Amino acid sequence: MREFIAGLPKCELHLHIEGTLEPDLKFELARRNAIDLPYETVDELRAAYDFDDLPSFLACYYEGMTVLRAEPDFHDLAMAYLRTAASQNVRYAEIFFDPQAHTSRGVPFEVVLRGLRRALEEAETQLGVRAQLIMCFLRDRSTEDAMATLLASLPYRDQIVGVGLDSDERGNPPAKFAAVFARARQEGYHLTMHCDVNQQDSAEHIRQCIELIGVERIDHGVNVIEDPALVGAIKERGLGLTVCPISNSFVTDSMQADAIRRMLDAGLRVTINSDDPAYFPGYVQENLVAITEALDLSRAELVQLQRNAFEICWLPPEIRDACLAELDAYAG
Repeated sequence: MREFIAGLPKCELHLHIEGTLEPDLKFELARRNAIDLPYETVDELRAAYDFDDLPSFLACYYEGMTVLRAEPDFHDLAMAYLRTAASQNVRYAEIFFDPQAHTSRGVPFEVVLRGLRRALEEAETQLGVRAQLIMCFLRDRSTEDAMATLLASLPYRDQIVGVGLDSDERGNPPAKFAAVFARARQEGYHLTMHCDVNQQDSAEHIRQCIELIGVERIDHGVNVIEDPALVGAIKERGLGLTVCPISNSFVTDSMQADAIRRMLDAGLRVTINSDDPAYFPGYVQENLVAITEALDLSRAELVQLQRNAFEICWLPPEIRDACLAELDAYAG
């Protein structure tokens, strides 16, 4: 099965590029930018990744970004991920980035975007991996800041496929950003939102995503299985869910494998992704292996997980169909 998973053509839809900052690269960028880190070695840095819930993870996550200063830093960050993706047979990825986490440190929006875009263009020609960017708003900041970020993105509209919502969900429901997402839809962006695992009011937040915001996908969203009405609404609308098993095991008490099994059995369009693989050790292939071993997935179920991902991704139809044809050929 590990061999089958390795060869499987893959699509990843839940990946934070800032969450791919591996310790070796962090040290390299710190030296490049003359930044003193409070760690002497890679092992010491990894030992600092001591978190057991979303807020404790976010503290490490934002601290890690301080080494990202200039366009080459963002280019090198994205290329490192895309090389790993290519080695794991990822054909297409939709990549989250958090501009507010950089502009608030004095890094201009266009510097972030230029570095990321240059990497995406190189990866397509050199590695055969396609990728597009999803701009996330930080939900624990103001709606005014989110709207300003949206407006700042408009000159680069053709370089960003969609918008999302991430960071600390506690006290920051989807409804808070309804006007921002309405404007984003008006501007032609695709819409997705995080509904993290086992948060306060998880089911209500999922309901708001569906009924109030009108998202096309929900990121994480495993708590949907607790409410049959929400399961029905998601099935009726054909919405996808981008689930991240290994990260679940770090910010909750488990991979939520039982919930994922119930979601699959309910016919939901579940996908398997890596989230922040530098912090939750495991890229998309390792996540597929982990959930396969936990649930004893069949080859047909693994193929269905990838079919779900390609079907709900935001590729042009002709490219998506070519990816699905390759998947069908591999499945035999």
